[in-house]
Amino acid sequence: MAGNQKEKIHDDIVERTIYNYEQYINPSLTRVFKLMGLPLEVSAEGCYIYDNDGRRYLDCLGGYGTYSLGHRHPKVVDAVKKQLDKMPMSSRILFNETVGSLAAKLARITPGDLKYSFFCHSGTEAVEGALKLARLCKQKPGIISTFNSFHGKTLGSLSATGRDIFRGPCEPLLPHFKHVPFDDPDSIEDAIDENTAAVIIEPIQGEGGIIVPRDDYLPKVREICSRRGVLLIADEVQTGLGRTGRMFAVEHWGISPDIMCIAKALGGGVMPMGAFIAIPEVWDVFIASPYIHTSTLGGNPLAASAALACLEVLEEQELARQAAEKGELLLNGLNDMAAQFPGVVSEIRGKGLMIGIELCREGFGGFVLSELIQDGILAAFTFNNQKVIRLEPPLIITLEQVEEVVASMKNAISKANEMVDEIE
Repeated sequence: MAGNQKEKIHDDIVERTIYNYEQYINPSLTRVFKLMGLPLEVSAEGCYIYDNDGRRYLDCLGGYGTYSLGHRHPKVVDAVKKQLDKMPMSSRILFNETVGSLAAKLARITPGDLKYSFFCHSGTEAVEGALKLARLCKQKPGIISTFNSFHGKTLGSLSATGRDIFRGPCEPLLPHFKHVPFDDPDSIEDAIDENTAAVIIEPIQGEGGIIVPRDDYLPKVREICSRRGVLLIADEVQTGLGRTGRMFAVEHWGISPDIMCIAKALGGGVMPMGAFIAIPEVWDVFIASPYIHTSTLGGNPLAASAALACLEVLEEQELARQAAEKGELLLNGLNDMAAQFPGVVSEIRGKGLMIGIELCREGFGGFVLSELIQDGILAAFTFNNQKVIRLEPPLIITLEQVEEVVASMKNAISKANEMVDEIE
């Protein structure tokens, strides 16, 4: 096939994809993608995504925490292929070995007395189930969450989410939700009343801007919940499974929740998978009524096989430990960079490979992200704070790739600094 003919076919595919997005997905989203010059993704492997021109990008967004093992990890892909040849979906009537093995594995690796699991597809579904379980267990409707939190966008999880830009257009939301400041245990104590069933908290606020609490915050919240007879739900959808340098972020502070929500990385970057897991005393209500909360497709053998393989890789390669070590190097490099450009970067924060770069002005963000893309690095804003650029690369990122990220970020921030000098 002649070169010009190949280019014509190539251009036709790109144009048709953009047209389909504009006509059948969302015109505004299409304009944003086009404005930033975002290409058509074609394939991915390891830490890289490849576009329609064959150019590769180091994926430091990582599917908002989904690709902890990178893209298409061979062990996860192999497990899914084998399961596909046996039985991809469940009858929902008979026992299934893969699903049972996954539940047993989660009970072993999660902190404290967490034992029983319910499987779904996503983080927001996990949160929905956790909220429902808490209300059923306590026979009370009240839920306390925090401002600036993000727990999902379905109706129940959105009611817990602490960001008005998402909540406002959908109000009225579910009643009996209270929001209090994050990293303020006294505000939780004051908000608890006779109708409170649970407190739901992200150990580190992800979409809020990678906000790490003081070391005494979560231990105090745990003590308050235990003393007041209120359940503690840990939303580990983004922080869980090695991302912060421990298997679960609550382990940094030595606490265990009554219910935990996990998703994103659980599917190994190959299958959508979520779960909520609880201690036996809380789960009793589901034991008494096992069909009170169900999912036709959630926790299917195909997704469970991916999750099992993912957990095996996390343990075999000690990826939580790697995240802690590589994250420290990345944080140190970014902090050194930030010290050189105080007019552009106000703070670097995070744990493990969950890092936020807060810029002095919101307007810098789009420019910096565009520069990173041109340099072959993918990153994004946090949803609740567009002054913060998040870095959540795969936990398998190499030391050389960490250095590449720091160098590219320094280049982008340096160009943003030149803009400041011109303005001033």
